[in-house]
Amino acid sequence: MRVILISIVLCANNLFAQTNPALSLDLERSEKNTRLNSLILIELGTYSLSILGFNELLYKNYDKSSFHFINDNSNWLQMDKMGHVATSYHSGVNGIKLYKWTGINKNKAIWIGGLSGTFFNTTIEILDGFSAGWGASLGDLFANSLGSALAISQEFYWADQRIQIKYSYTRSEASRDNDGLFGDSYIERSLKDYNGQTYWVSMNINSLCNIENSQFPDWLNFAIGHSANDMLSPSNTDNDNRYRQFLLSFDIDLHRLEIQNKFLKGFVHAFGFVKIPFPTIEINNGSLQFHPIYF
Repeated sequence: MRVILISIVLCANNLFAQTNPALSLDLERSEKNTRLNSLILIELGTYSLSILGFNELLYKNYDKSSFHFINDNSNWLQMDKMGHVATSYHSGVNGIKLYKWTGINKNKAIWIGGLSGTFFNTTIEILDGFSAGWGASLGDLFANSLGSALAISQEFYWADQRIQIKYSYTRSEASRDNDGLFGDSYIERSLKDYNGQTYWVSMNINSLCNIENSQFPDWLNFAIGHSANDMLSPSNTDNDNRYRQFLLSFDIDLHRLEIQNKFLKGFVHAFGFVKIPFPTIEINNGSLQFHPIYF
């Protein structure tokens, strides 16, 4: 739940970055300072409001404790860990764009912006560590770092995000009889229903394969997904028969679409973390299933 909430907060920053394409202009020092100071103020404000919001939503009504760690690496068949990877990755990609926009040194922009997701998520992890109902998780910290590393390494090596982490959600059958656990509305379920979430590694075909005179559109991606089903609690119990699902599909890289209108382009790119529905092959428990459309 916490991971997708953070992604929603980052959408506004992504929209801002995409509608300000002058990310690498040779700016005057005063303009650089103005942009950098403006960005820092916006980030501090967003960060502070987000922390206050998380405290109201998730921690205020729960008992506090001394700081402690928990081992939750087996929970939800690691679907929550994949959410941490996705959130840190996308906040890193957006952060890099924003810090490039300020005109600071390219390498600094990549490191500072790319680590923004890990920094933010680590703060949330500290709050977890002081909550009696949760605890800080080394697995979460590792997943946060992995997401940032994916954004930073691609920016240094390719100056391009050829491999992206994406998200999709369809209400699961498990949620229909468990509204209290998985949420009462679509928004709540999209945050809490791990059975309905899918995380994807979406790879751009042309840029990765370096195909000359390719017949594939520049925006076409190949996607490998992971989901899980029939989970009624964080860890396995006698009441559920949880299993993993692996998926093969295509996707659209929204950042590679040629859109002339700057606002429309920014709006479309702000949802670049969402996997586009396509026909999909599912593999689970050794069997194959075909979905004409999967989201």
